[in-house]
Amino acid sequence: MPKPAATLARALPLLALLGGCTVGPNFHRPGWASPLSWLTGSPKPAQPVPSVPMVAPVRVAWWSLFNDPVLTRLERQVAADNLDVRTATIRLAESRAELGITGAGRYPVFNANGSYQRFKSSNVGQLSPIGALAAGASGSYGQVAGAPKTPTNFHAFDIFQDGFDASWEPDIWGKVKREMEAARETVRASADARRGALLTALAEVARDYIDLRGTQEQLHIARENLRTAHQSLKLTQEQAAAGVTTDLDVANASAQVSITAAQIPQLQQQETQEINALSLLLGRPPNALEVELAVPRPVPPVPPEVPVGFPSELVRRRPDILEAEAKLHAATATVGVAVASFYPSVTLSASFGFQALTFGNLWKWDARQYDAGPGFTIPIFQGGQLKYTLHLRKAQQQEAAISYEKTVLSAWHEVANALTAYQDEQLRRAQLIDAVAENRRALVLAQSRYREGVADFLTVLDTERSLLSAQQQLAQSTTTVSTNLVALYKALGGGWQNSFPVAGPDQPAAAIPPASPAARTPASAQ
Repeated sequence: MPKPAATLARALPLLALLGGCTVGPNFHRPGWASPLSWLTGSPKPAQPVPSVPMVAPVRVAWWSLFNDPVLTRLERQVAADNLDVRTATIRLAESRAELGITGAGRYPVFNANGSYQRFKSSNVGQLSPIGALAAGASGSYGQVAGAPKTPTNFHAFDIFQDGFDASWEPDIWGKVKREMEAARETVRASADARRGALLTALAEVARDYIDLRGTQEQLHIARENLRTAHQSLKLTQEQAAAGVTTDLDVANASAQVSITAAQIPQLQQQETQEINALSLLLGRPPNALEVELAVPRPVPPVPPEVPVGFPSELVRRRPDILEAEAKLHAATATVGVAVASFYPSVTLSASFGFQALTFGNLWKWDARQYDAGPGFTIPIFQGGQLKYTLHLRKAQQQEAAISYEKTVLSAWHEVANALTAYQDEQLRRAQLIDAVAENRRALVLAQSRYREGVADFLTVLDTERSLLSAQQQLAQSTTTVSTNLVALYKALGGGWQNSFPVAGPDQPAAAIPPASPAARTPASAQ
């Protein structure tokens, strides 16, 4: 064995022993003293509410609590069709590829090489004095001290080479290990970001669907009130024809008809926009879901009991908390990478090959050439680059720690606020139910008194407006109660969302999935 190779072999056990070192701080998961229950210390409603939060495990398919088959069908399409989720899937594949690239630094690099060159030196170039010296020594030319009387004639020749080379930088101080640790946590952060994208998309679909049903309910209310307004107009016209009232009541009744009718186009526009919003969330073109969603359905009701899980599970369920923790872990690992940069690095390299002036001699043993040996680099002065890089990584770690703390605190606040909003809106809805019932009763009495000539038409008109306002507020409150439940489950982190589209470099997620035949039918043809 050649001496350099023998020296290299003797150094390998020592390098392997040093390779067990890992400099820099180790990551420790932050601990939080979470509350024992979400319901402890929260303000109790002034009166019982129809839907009560309870301490029980959260369902993965939390939207199934609404018992709406259309909503369930839409939610099942989100993971595969939502463009944000598909983008997050591609980003996860990118981070996994980055992990593979980083991990390649642990292994030696082997290369095969070969070359052929036709080479000729200039007859009057920098090598010409050597040619003149050689020619003078052989007596071909006169004195060597001066320029040659005739140009040196260098002949062209061939050089054939082939061989192998290898290099390896042992991870003595754990720099690559820390880089891989940071890359693994970046993969985990990307996976949690994808889970967060799915949770957000699921919540957006549920919210937009509930808003759509609420808009359709308001459309129904507006059309019912328009019929009532037409009845009042007919009544005033009959009263005016009988000489009981004046044309002023007829004009007021006609104006009420127009005001009520003016609300319908605006609500129809809102209905179309919400259908298109759902189409976009599912990666479909405009009006793709019109056939499926244009048929009105009631606002999905909330269940009598709402499982909200345990506070201790929140930091292990919410994707944004898990993502923030992974980023903090990655930032901690990069501090170790910066610390390892201060230490010497060793590189082991070797090459073996053949070189010959003729192709026939290329693989003869006498044509062999090789070199092997270690090299090292010790950072001495780099203008403060290493020091400030370490300062930067430590500052980024502190920033990530604060971001994690803020994410956890924000999550607790969101859950507490969502619980309060869910309970309080139910109380408001109960009051509006009573208000609608009383306004409807008042309208019947006002119309009866007007027919009898006891009350004027302004009383009927005011009662109609009060009923319409109360009905619209009730419809909005019913919608808000259900959307508040969606917000609550989004704040709780939903269930464990593990159903994702499979995408990677060989499965691009840029194409829009085909819609159903009915959905592809233009609206003008329906």
